[in-house]
Amino acid sequence: MQVEVTGQPLDAVEADLHVIGLADGQELDATYRALPGAADVRAGFRKHTLLRPDASRRLLVVGLGKLDELDAERLRIAAALAVTQAGMYDATSIAWALPEAGGAAATPAALAAGLVEGAILASFRFDRYKSRDPDDPPPDRLERIVISAPAQDDLGEAIATARVSAEAANRARELQVLPANVVTPSYLATRAHEIADGYEEVEVEVLGRDAISERGMGGLEAVARGSAQEPKLISLRYVGAGADGDTVGLVGKAVTFDTGGISIKPSARMEEMKMDMSGGAAVLETIAAIAELRLPVSVVACVPSTENMPSGTATRPGDIITQLNGKTVEVNNTDAEGRLILADAMTHCVRELGADRLVDVATLTGGVVIALGSTYAGLLSNDDGWAEHVLAAGRRTGELAWRLPLHPEYKELTRGKDADLTNSSAKRKASTIYAAEFLQEFTDEVPWAHLDIAGTAWDVGRAYVGNGPTGFGVRLLVALLAESSA
Repeated sequence: MQVEVTGQPLDAVEADLHVIGLADGQELDATYRALPGAADVRAGFRKHTLLRPDASRRLLVVGLGKLDELDAERLRIAAALAVTQAGMYDATSIAWALPEAGGAAATPAALAAGLVEGAILASFRFDRYKSRDPDDPPPDRLERIVISAPAQDDLGEAIATARVSAEAANRARELQVLPANVVTPSYLATRAHEIADGYEEVEVEVLGRDAISERGMGGLEAVARGSAQEPKLISLRYVGAGADGDTVGLVGKAVTFDTGGISIKPSARMEEMKMDMSGGAAVLETIAAIAELRLPVSVVACVPSTENMPSGTATRPGDIITQLNGKTVEVNNTDAEGRLILADAMTHCVRELGADRLVDVATLTGGVVIALGSTYAGLLSNDDGWAEHVLAAGRRTGELAWRLPLHPEYKELTRGKDADLTNSSAKRKASTIYAAEFLQEFTDEVPWAHLDIAGTAWDVGRAYVGNGPTGFGVRLLVALLAESSA
């Protein structure tokens, strides 16, 4: 996507569709006030009216609601509405007049970033498997965004970050929505190699089944036993020029298809389990984004990837395994597999890759959907300061998280009868917290934050991501890492 900033007034910008955002109490410029239909313009949030300044131009007026509630999230939604309207007129370019800042959370940079993110995210399409009549050309897609911001401070850095982050999120969405017969662990490993090949600051290492077993990664080995697909432990290292702070470790769950294993899931909507690799997709594309932005940070990433399938070789309920850090686990539910592969990856990320602090991202529990729906991801952490940094990054990007508690009484639920731990408690209590308490056993006590994105990775319904893959986590992680580099 081509993104530009210009000091020219909106009516001097060449674009297929011009857009103005109007907040309550604001009026159209005199230039537009006399146009036919201008009396129908409404400033209520999400209201929109199309005006025709002349036969060759279209002007969309989008309502922004109350000025004191204007923020980047409202601009993301407004930008998405404009993209929808642009599609109706085969417009491939949009020019926005940057709205006036309305408060501390609505700086010109934040609003401009919101416009760029919303437009790019809303332009995502997945139609590669749709047949098309050779005589019916594919619909035009948005190719260019221009922001008219006369007399504003330099917005270049904010817009560049927004563009790169949103495009990375769209790449993660593509990985999410592709079918599991395409996106296998090997496919994700290939994508990791592509990222490393594209940026000299990125190094990659991929371990296969034999190496995973030899290194003692009993969790990843156990989950992979039922599948003919080769599991992969994908590790990436990025060191930006001038990086001198802590090394941040990112861990992303990448179960490329989750049947539940022997503890098999119901068949209804099982096809959606291709998206159980959403955390891994987010982590991979975050590395690509920070490399493109050349952030001065040190980051290591670990993506454990496998299918979870039932077969004659699959792990059985009641089996006992040994994780990489030496702790033993009773596998009492093979559908609680994500925590087993994350446990090994977290240990590897700290002990072998040298992470000083961790964030893991995973579609881990159905319980978080019940608790928080699709609005917030669940956040659990062993460090208040680190948790607040993650929460703040989520607020800035609209990828919201809500902190849930950890407590010794919850930890007692993770204790095994015949092993150190059980991956699934017999008592159906606090399943999201329970899973995080299990993972905390594998942090080596570094500052750690766990994001359970089972409710936010898919089918959120926001205007700029719709009902489907969201790429949740990419923009949050980029913002978190950008802040740590400042």
